[in-house]
Amino acid sequence: MNLHTLKPAKGSVKREGKRLGRGQGSGKGGTSTKGHKGQQSRAGHNERRGHEGGQTPIQRRLPKRGFKNIFRIEFRVFNLSSLTEIAAKYGSNEITLDFLVKNHLASKNDKIKILANGELKSAVNVTAHSYSAKAKEAIEAKGGKVTTIEAKPAKATA
Repeated sequence: MNLHTLKPAKGSVKREGKRLGRGQGSGKGGTSTKGHKGQQSRAGHNERRGHEGGQTPIQRRLPKRGFKNIFRIEFRVFNLSSLTEIAAKYGSNEITLDFLVKNHLASKNDKIKILANGELKSAVNVTAHSYSAKAKEAIEAKGGKVTTIEAKPAKATA
């Protein structure tokens, strides 16, 4: 240890700038750097996100794009190849929504759709909300049975 290497403990000497609002003698007293009057000088002021001080905000300057269809139906998709794997793994040729939920492959609110990607190895009885035409043909060609789940009608609010 040498005299030229000595320094005070970290954080014991230097401050993070001048403290505001501690009297005129501090150099940051009076208005405490906030200027005179107005909303931004008041206690508790907090600008909302995206506020640009009277200038038209960017989310209003930019044009709107795209379209969001509120009637879109989201499906949980299963291919013929995945049906073959599921049937082999769980040893069942009966694939229903309850079966998929029980084995954590879908949630109870999912709508199931079967697509024709891959190949079906054995006869499988499938119950789902929707099928592609080729998937339906492929299942029936292997000797399986296709059952469609009807969507529940919306409740009338009267």
